[in-house]
Amino acid sequence: METSPEQLQAMQAAQQAAAELKARYRPLDADHLDILFREARSHNGWTDEPVSNDTLKALHDLARMGPTSMNCCPARFVFLTSDEGKERIKPHLMEGNIDKSMSAPVLAIIGHDLAFYEKMDQLLPFRDVRPMFEGNAELASMTAFRNGTLQGAYFMLAARALGLDCGPMSGFNNAGVDEEFFAGTKTRSNFICGLGHGDPGKLFPRLPRFEFDDACQIV
Repeated sequence: METSPEQLQAMQAAQQAAAELKARYRPLDADHLDILFREARSHNGWTDEPVSNDTLKALHDLARMGPTSMNCCPARFVFLTSDEGKERIKPHLMEGNIDKSMSAPVLAIIGHDLAFYEKMDQLLPFRDVRPMFEGNAELASMTAFRNGTLQGAYFMLAARALGLDCGPMSGFNNAGVDEEFFAGTKTRSNFICGLGHGDPGKLFPRLPRFEFDDACQIV
């Protein structure tokens, strides 16, 4: 495919911006690494401090920038902030997840659109990949789930970077949630995540993690 002058100019601008960003790079300090990873916890209880719609928009603005294959961006998010919204999901929650879900200032449903390829002309305008997925439901489903899950992880890191705590959960009836919130679409739920400011008084001791040699190989 021949590169147009406009495309070449856009590529050069992107390369220059990446080089300038790399030149600005400074390692995150210990506090930031603790907040994002080392000391961050999955919360089971919440304070009454609210989360604004502006914060949710800022969260998505960060999370959307994480990479996905071919920029497919299949993740879809539903933010339940009202009592009415939370009551709609309550019947589909496992009993052990009801209290911590209903008490969260925000309960987010992280889903993925199995028909993400219908938007690929917008997200990947220089290449027509729709036929690759349109006739291959297995490939489309696998791609949507993998990349939507990746975007869910970016979502939680973005939330922590903005000073929020997260409480991710998978204990719910996916089919029921899909029928309640995604009926008539090809979006399917993956997991849910409480968002807000966690109550440290309701935390449990941290569970173990693998050491490098238990989980990694260098070949």
